[in-house]
Amino acid sequence: MIQTIADALAAQGYDKLTAVQEAVTDPALAEADLLVSAQTGSGKTVAFGMAIAPTLLGEDTRFGPANSPLALVIAPTRELAMQVARELTWLYGKTGAIVTTCVGGMDQRTERRALDRGAHVVVATPGRLCDHIKRNNIDLSELRAVILDEADEMLDMGFRDELEFILDEAPEDRRTLMFSATVPAAIAKLAKSYQKDAKRIETFSEAKQHADIEYRALQVHPRDTENAIINVLRFYEAKNAIVFCNTRAAVTRLTTKFTNRGFSVVALSGELSQSERTNALQALRDGRARVCVATDVAARGIDLPNLELVIHADLPSNADTLLHRSGRTGRAGRKGVSALIVPAKMKTKASRLLGWAKLSATWDSAPSAAEVMAADEERLLSDPAWSNPAPDDAAGFVTSLTEKFTPEQLATAFVNLYRARASAPEDLTDPGTKDDRPRPSFGPSVWFSVSTGRNTGAEPRTLLPMLCRMGDLTKDDIGAIRVQQDHSFVEILESSAQKFTNALGADMKVEDGAVVTKLDKAPDLPRGRPDRGPKPDRGPRPDRGPRPDRGPKPPRKSNYDPDTTPAPRKPRPAPAEAGEARVEKPKFEKPAYKKTDKAKDGRPPKSHKTERTPMKPGAAPKPKRDGDAPAKPKAKAVWKKDGPKSDKPKGGKPFKPREEAAGTGGASKYKRASDPSKRFSPPGKGGGKPKGKATTPRKSK
Repeated sequence: MIQTIADALAAQGYDKLTAVQEAVTDPALAEADLLVSAQTGSGKTVAFGMAIAPTLLGEDTRFGPANSPLALVIAPTRELAMQVARELTWLYGKTGAIVTTCVGGMDQRTERRALDRGAHVVVATPGRLCDHIKRNNIDLSELRAVILDEADEMLDMGFRDELEFILDEAPEDRRTLMFSATVPAAIAKLAKSYQKDAKRIETFSEAKQHADIEYRALQVHPRDTENAIINVLRFYEAKNAIVFCNTRAAVTRLTTKFTNRGFSVVALSGELSQSERTNALQALRDGRARVCVATDVAARGIDLPNLELVIHADLPSNADTLLHRSGRTGRAGRKGVSALIVPAKMKTKASRLLGWAKLSATWDSAPSAAEVMAADEERLLSDPAWSNPAPDDAAGFVTSLTEKFTPEQLATAFVNLYRARASAPEDLTDPGTKDDRPRPSFGPSVWFSVSTGRNTGAEPRTLLPMLCRMGDLTKDDIGAIRVQQDHSFVEILESSAQKFTNALGADMKVEDGAVVTKLDKAPDLPRGRPDRGPKPDRGPRPDRGPRPDRGPKPPRKSNYDPDTTPAPRKPRPAPAEAGEARVEKPKFEKPAYKKTDKAKDGRPPKSHKTERTPMKPGAAPKPKRDGDAPAKPKAKAVWKKDGPKSDKPKGGKPFKPREEAAGTGGASKYKRASDPSKRFSPPGKGGGKPKGKATTPRKSK
């Protein structure tokens, strides 16, 4: 091992290498392409940094002046790329290496200036790196090694074209190292296309992965999902925790709820800028925040040294996502807990996910308020503050406290101050009970009228978000919404009514010019269907007298006529038994059709007429009636095409020549056609129109 690399590892406290780090630093693989699969948290970043060190430094211990990059590391996400850059910075710190990042969301001009100054190692995301290559901002001619970190994730995210473009632009004599948690068929195909005799390294078995993580499946009542997450956070009191959600909206909702409950929380999702995402992770690392609410953008590669708890607020979509989420904890030999919040209707899905991931979990209920308080008492009694001596500058204050208060008062104050630092736990409902509680009363309220109703398309689902947005309210501040034909009534909490009117301003208008008016009292609204009153009394029914005797009904006429209806079909014979002769049914033969001039290949003609009936010999033709016009002789078609006239056209249908206009003397002017569609003359063919301009056909009068 190169001495400067060994010194950097010792400074970071590496007294023993992990399995993947030992495998890739084998001297026999110093110049080989590698395809490595290892579980998350096994030290892959340091592993490929050590693997390419001999390729970049050779026999030297320090790098020379920076020029074109010597190594290129490609990562799927911005966070992972920034983390890889930090790891390589301290690993190559004593070698004088310059590590530069090119990631989406950052200023491209700053990155271009850094590349112009020179760098030894460039860590980039696929999309931004392709932009720099196409703009000629980066020179890959001196590249010696290319590393694809989390290659399977990059393919899942749709970066195949970008990766192939980058690898095609890199020199052919480079080393190509692919690191991935799994090696699906797509990764194997990519490795076969862009690696030369790659060595396969696999340093874990599926049965032993995530051995340092305790999986717990916590069953909760559907309405207690968020409260259960609060109790889990309070029960473990982890130094750092990540709560994973499936949508950005859920991230925003939980972040707001946890902030209101006193947790130091940050959010991490794709809608945030890169600087906001970087600041959120840094707040977790330096202790300014303790809880991170994130989407799956944080499920890959992010390493937080103090992360002890992972909570799946929403179940992941597949087993791989479950493994990568949980892999944020229990890294490099540290212990961790992965808790799945499982409502009753999601129990089957949770069981399938654990089975597909080959994991075993402890099924239990979410921690109750009593269990959280018991855990608090245990942490309080084990707090080192009981044994630490009092500070020198506070000795007098301690003496005055013991003289002024009794031991019971001191203990009570100590417990109250300890509990005030954390959020109170929530009382949870038994997961098996049904939600049949009556709806709580809304409380004192004020009614408002909005000048929009059914006539203008108003609905409660449109009025609620509009009033919350325009009136600075939440959905809990709004009670009943009653939409009428031309106006609507809205119930708002009395404590929020003043805030609502202040937000609307003096004109009291909302979207689309609707006016809001405060009512002095609750409107008189009918409940249920409107009362239409009793039925009108139409008097007694008139007497119509006795029904006339119409006699007996005639017998029902049968549709069966024995004279014209054929006899019913005889029953089918029973199937022949063994040993009896089987009677073969005669096959139906199609009648042979007479071949005529209209029939082809012996098939029946398309028309129902097969032949014309010939005229009898000696019969005279049918005489014409009086007044019939004499038959005109048919004009003989003339075909003229660059040659003499012929009686029969050589191909296609004959055409009729245009009739010359009377009195023109054979001029090229023709009579106007009666059909308007035939009045169009092609551009430049006549009519005095200039060539190249289309002529518009005239409209018939």
